Amino acid sequence: MTKFNWLMHFFNSSNNDICYDLFEESSQTCKQTANLFLQILKSGCNEDLLVTARQYKHKSNKILKKTLKVLNQSYITPIERDDIQNIASMLNRITKKIVKACMNFRVYRIEHATEHMVLQANILISATDELDYIMHNFKKSASVSEMTDRNLKMKEIETRGDEIHYLALDLLFSGQYDALNVIKLRDIHKDIESALDTCYDVSDAVTNIVLKKL
Repeated sequence: MTKFNWLMHFFNSSNNDICYDLFEESSQTCKQTANLFLQILKSGCNEDLLVTARQYKHKSNKILKKTLKVLNQSYITPIERDDIQNIASMLNRITKKIVKACMNFRVYRIEHATEHMVLQANILISATDELDYIMHNFKKSASVSEMTDRNLKMKEIETRGDEIHYLALDLLFSGQYDALNVIKLRDIHKDIESALDTCYDVSDAVTNIVLKKL
């Protein structure tokens, strides 16, 4: 192996490890934040949980910055640069949306979570669990069939989330809630729905990358 080829191999291997490790670390942060949101819904948002939510947001931002730094410093990347940036940004967006919902639960002085909010939170946990699995296996170069199956499963989770979101909004605008509470609850539902949608977007992006490698 020539010196040039050896260097190419070295940089390529290093970037593979770094990029995929950062993806997985970011997906794990999404998962932790989703579990925190459910905990807040069940027990209320005290100051300690609020601090934890901010820490997750800070951690997610740091992972994104580190990923972009790797891109700026690397000549060779394991996948297309825009794909890396897109996935990293979407993973960060998931955590930020969930943290925003956590913060609003406290800011809006919501005393009790609604049934649909808890259902939505549980679906979110399912989505982030699936996302974490996908990112872990993406690192290991999973087969096309496996990633396609996982993407279909994620779509099923996202569709179930859409159904819950629709039912929640239908109830909110039924006249059972006053206008102020409608605004408060709708905002939180919207952020979690957005996080769910982005989980599927990440899954779909990964599947497309795997398909392009064929």
